[in-house]
Amino acid sequence: MSEFSNVTVVKKANVYFDGKVTSRSVLFADGAKKTLGVMLPGEYEFGTAEPELMEIMAGELEVLLPGASGWQAVRGGESFEVPANSRFSLRVKSLTDYCCSFLK
Repeated sequence: MSEFSNVTVVKKANVYFDGKVTSRSVLFADGAKKTLGVMLPGEYEFGTAEPELMEIMAGELEVLLPGASGWQAVRGGESFEVPANSRFSLRVKSLTDYCCSFLK
């Protein structure tokens, strides 16, 4: 899906790591939530209470998921899932455009 219809976009940006990771929240009528954002090259660690689907629209990164034995390369057009109540690490190699879906 390349666009969303009939949604509410929260104007206030979510800003992390001194502005190196930013996103905007997109709210759907059925209660679903996604964030659309950009990550600059760097290393980051995130925590999540809900399971997430991270779709990488463009860019290149490596992810270290909970319980994984090593880093996984992810490029534009690929995705990965993060379990609830966990932490995961990213090594962003190039400017990365992403869509994060909060799964319930």
